[in-house]
Amino acid sequence: MYPQTHVYFTETLIGRQSDQISLGSILPDMLVGDCFNHSEAHSAGAEIFRFLVKNRSLPDFRQAVLTHGFVPKGLDYYGDEKYLDYEKGYSFEKARPFIQKTVEACNIPPEMGWWKAHNIIEMGVELLVGSSGDYSERLKSAFTNRSLVSEVNEMFYSLWRDKNLRFINRAERFISFIELERPSVESLAQKYRVQMLFKHKVDIDTKKTAHLIYQAAESVTGDLFQFFENTARSVIKNIDEMTNGTSGR
Repeated sequence: MYPQTHVYFTETLIGRQSDQISLGSILPDMLVGDCFNHSEAHSAGAEIFRFLVKNRSLPDFRQAVLTHGFVPKGLDYYGDEKYLDYEKGYSFEKARPFIQKTVEACNIPPEMGWWKAHNIIEMGVELLVGSSGDYSERLKSAFTNRSLVSEVNEMFYSLWRDKNLRFINRAERFISFIELERPSVESLAQKYRVQMLFKHKVDIDTKKTAHLIYQAAESVTGDLFQFFENTARSVIKNIDEMTNGTSGR
């Protein structure tokens, strides 16, 4: 899922808001890059949590990290990997009718169609969630909290001494790829164009992509919040099982 959706979901689970919660909720996506592939970044939550518990630091941040990825199973697990009896996750299942149109709008080969179509669904979700609250303000507050970003940066130097994450620089670069304002179909399509140029060196048709995002939002309206409710129950259970017996919860 996209950043404002993660902030919404994590706030719902934890029951409050803070800069630590906002930043922690999107952390796995920020880790993807030179040091971690997508799967590795989304499987680091438990390790980060245990390190922070041991060091008695960043309590909201460490809880928020657990809600996002694959270990433990968080929102993206049920969105991408497996949900109910679907072949994959919720976003992929919803993406099936959009595959061919995504291939055409994004100028990509057919084998990339399902993955990129699931991004279209995620942007449709982001449109709905971002329009319903001040989640853009939460993100802006977290990214401009220099003390917090520096503390997370120092934490990573201690946790992974063999890696140079340069988290402060990573955070600055990440901002250029995401929509920090209240999202519209046009702004989401423009940001997706930036991502696709950077990652794949292809230029998408932003007008067609914006229209697909609008259609995607319409396609999930009927069952999106049921998905969130079902997933929230599972994520709470997964986190409780992982942290059972761990001090400093």
